[in-house]
Amino acid sequence: MERPLISKVFLLMLIAAVAYGCFLVFRPFLSELLVAVILVSIFYRPYEWLARKLGGRQKLAAAVMCIVIVLLVLVPMVNLIIYGAQRSVIAYDNIVEYLSSDQAKEVARSPFVQNLRERIFQDKDIQEVVIEVAKKIQNWFLSGATSAIKSTTSFIIATILIIFSMFFFFIDGRSMLEKITRLTPLPNKYDQEIFKKFRDVSYSTILSTFVTAIAQALIGALGLAIVGLPVFFLALLMGFFSLLPYVGAGFVWLPAAVYLLFTGQIWQGIFLIVWGGLVVSTVDNLVRAYIIKGKAEVHPLFIIFSILGGIALFGFWGVVFGPLIISLAVTVMHIYELEYDKVLEK
Repeated sequence: MERPLISKVFLLMLIAAVAYGCFLVFRPFLSELLVAVILVSIFYRPYEWLARKLGGRQKLAAAVMCIVIVLLVLVPMVNLIIYGAQRSVIAYDNIVEYLSSDQAKEVARSPFVQNLRERIFQDKDIQEVVIEVAKKIQNWFLSGATSAIKSTTSFIIATILIIFSMFFFFIDGRSMLEKITRLTPLPNKYDQEIFKKFRDVSYSTILSTFVTAIAQALIGALGLAIVGLPVFFLALLMGFFSLLPYVGAGFVWLPAAVYLLFTGQIWQGIFLIVWGGLVVSTVDNLVRAYIIKGKAEVHPLFIIFSILGGIALFGFWGVVFGPLIISLAVTVMHIYELEYDKVLEK
């Protein structure tokens, strides 16, 4: 083997080894870094506008944008959890008061409730079961509020790392992209296509998450209004829980439907179960896939599976990471098709 070839092979092996070492070093923080990159790519144009308005003071503009992003995301979430905790205490007291009333005792003696008690609860006291469930929901909200206020060490560290990363990505992000573009062997137009796809899909994925939450809250509110339940608070909770993987709006409408059944409002409870299961839950996948497919240029079926797979692999942020990885894969295949168009023609 000639010396120049040996040098090239050695250099490539060295690059691969160093790259793998860097991956191992950054692997514990990949989610935080990727979240920071996604948020910066979405808010970079407002940052550039703000930097111009501030006379080119990039550090000040970056600091302001980081504060704005934190206020847009973290503060509303904490306030909602605290509000939910306060309302859950009131709801629990109302449930206990109702179950002690003569009306609840009359409902408990109805044939439907007696049949339900024998088949599902195996002759357990339904009133005690309802109180126990309500107590658990109340405790969940209270613990969630405590966690939101005090937080955990890992959450605090992750948040600081994301903010810290965003600050420097805002300032040095463009020069980093230029460096990456220079180092990649791909033509510049392909680099730009990949970067554009990353930005567009990140934006559409996060947008779809909030649009889906709003849609589920509004549709859920309609169902709640029809059955005569408090609309504002429960719809607000539906919107919040729809943002959380493995939870969803069903965490709200299903207990509400069970409450209606236990209080003798049979048809209202059945309607809410059907409405929540067939309408509210379906909106999640349909709206999210419809919004993302426009930018990702991926079939809605694959979008849905990429979201589910992303959640299973990455947790909460898998909602963003899954569609992003699939769309980048489609972009790479498109570049491959353009480069080898003549070879692929048969």
